[in-house]
Amino acid sequence: MAKKALGQAIESSTKVEQSYGDDQIQVLEGLEAVRKRPGMYIGSTSSRGLHHLVYEIVDNSIDEALAGYCTHIEVTIHPDNSITVVDDGRGMPIGTNEKLGKSTVEVIMTVLHAGGKFGSGGYKVSGGLHGVGASVVNALSESCIVEIRRNNKLYRQEFAYGKTVTDLHEVGVSEHTGTTTHFLPDKTIFDEVVFDYETLSQRLRELAFLNKGLRISLTDERITEEEGTNFETYHYEGGIKSFVEYLNRNKEVLNKDVIYIEEMKEDYIVEVGLQFNDSYNENIFSYANNIDTIEGGTHLDGFKRALTRVVNDYGRKFGHLKDNDKNLTGEDIREGLTAVVSVKLTDPQFEGQTKTKLGNAEVRGIVENIVSAALMVILEENPTVGKTIIDKGLMAARAREAARKARELTRKSVLERSSLPGKLADCASKDPLECEIYIVEGDSAGGSAKQGRNRQFQAILPLRGKIMNVEKARLDKMLGSDTIRSMITAFGAGIGKDFDTSKLRYSRIIIMTDADVDGAHIRTLLLTFFYRYMRELVDEGHVYIAQPPLYKISKGKNHEYAYSDKEMEEVLERLGGKDNTISIQRYKGLGEMNPEQLWETTMDPENRILLRAEVEDAKTADEIFTILMGDKVEPRREFIEKNSKYVVNLDI
Repeated sequence: MAKKALGQAIESSTKVEQSYGDDQIQVLEGLEAVRKRPGMYIGSTSSRGLHHLVYEIVDNSIDEALAGYCTHIEVTIHPDNSITVVDDGRGMPIGTNEKLGKSTVEVIMTVLHAGGKFGSGGYKVSGGLHGVGASVVNALSESCIVEIRRNNKLYRQEFAYGKTVTDLHEVGVSEHTGTTTHFLPDKTIFDEVVFDYETLSQRLRELAFLNKGLRISLTDERITEEEGTNFETYHYEGGIKSFVEYLNRNKEVLNKDVIYIEEMKEDYIVEVGLQFNDSYNENIFSYANNIDTIEGGTHLDGFKRALTRVVNDYGRKFGHLKDNDKNLTGEDIREGLTAVVSVKLTDPQFEGQTKTKLGNAEVRGIVENIVSAALMVILEENPTVGKTIIDKGLMAARAREAARKARELTRKSVLERSSLPGKLADCASKDPLECEIYIVEGDSAGGSAKQGRNRQFQAILPLRGKIMNVEKARLDKMLGSDTIRSMITAFGAGIGKDFDTSKLRYSRIIIMTDADVDGAHIRTLLLTFFYRYMRELVDEGHVYIAQPPLYKISKGKNHEYAYSDKEMEEVLERLGGKDNTISIQRYKGLGEMNPEQLWETTMDPENRILLRAEVEDAKTADEIFTILMGDKVEPRREFIEKNSKYVVNLDI
């Protein structure tokens, strides 16, 4: 069979090779390449790529703000899901590009890598470095209209599907300056053309924080009877300082005032804000020219080195660290830290096309020197703050040592095959890529899952009750929990900074809980644990959530399963409506299903539905876990009230 398949592959390859000639080589002109392969330019054609269109146009306006010419940006979502972005910058140049014989506006909108971000004559500091923003948005839109207010006149040019519809022409007068871009995304390109207000709100708020003094407005004209028109304005004179206060708004802070540092050195602007809270999590967010460098880079390295050195030097100088005390590690000092590090520079070098890691070597030293000098002065002038930071670090160091000893015990148990958790029903295969483990709520559901599973590649670990809320617990305390130790041992990849996915015994970790409030709570507790202490599990796509059905609809000997109320109504309609011949069983718990039903609906790879846990934005994820699992009640109440409209009737 294998030889036959190999022969077919070789034969197919030969046929392709024989037909490969000059006429197979295609040259895509203009913006055809963007429409042919949109993912290369905006990442994907999913919701993320759709929203990226807005960011590209807004980034052009932000560049005007960075240059000192723009103070207000307005973004509007229209009822047809078209977008308008208006700024009060200088307005696009309205002359003619002599080389191409087109208006400069047309060149900007239809030619890739055309703009004022190359060379030294346009923008000194810029975020959209590849110069493809406006042209890509134009290429992926059914229609795109640009209006320019410049020289006391109003100009307009129209495009469709990346092609020019009208020449640039004067349509009126204007006392103001700026650019207006209106575009309607192409429905044939994107999976769905519906903009999410919260997604746009989050990014625009972030941009306002990163550019202090800039005013950004967001209006949603898609009026609903319940909510009306949404409108928000983001304007923060405090810049990064306000950003840190916002990130810590649901946490108990240790230093009331944000430590704020801002300095310009040569062509580099460094802005840093930091504040400690009583949590055990480190949250540092870094930016370069407003770009979220989620992988960090040299600016983040410089900040961390400065923080570690200054806190230890301060502790030695003022006697908080004794002669026989070891220096605090960077990890100790950063426990409970929320910080934002932002740099603006003329020639940023990013590693990779995704621009998520800053690579400029000189930035490391610049940030380190600026932060070191300023932070030492701040701590010396505020001894209470200095002592608070040292005391927090000392407690973290003691907990780290206790956790190290506990990890050693856990690590030893992992090495001993016989010490796998007693309740774990392991699978026969030892190939991690094939294996998966179900984390199941309760012994009843665990029993059904054990009987219904495929023993070759599916392992079952039942949980006894709810696990510890790790949001407010240090690692050493967590490791005292039998349930948590069982999961660590079963996974085999360690915990915390020792976590190593290459040692993971299962490629898929599937959370399977009841479809009720308790099940949702257990699921949230588990996700909190994975996110805080096994982050790579989530980042690398190993965590899934099982989707058991809510209903079994039977008619005679036939039956169907429904996973929502809407789906149940669709099944009933398909079966001719509800009558005496139809029975509906509502599953309130996994234990109500027999092993065969559980396999058929929730565990069979051919039929099951799994949701993969992903993190689109670390700041939002941190905020949600803090709200749901933190100490403060009021933010949790507000979250529940705001999102109650999304709750499905759970019959409780």
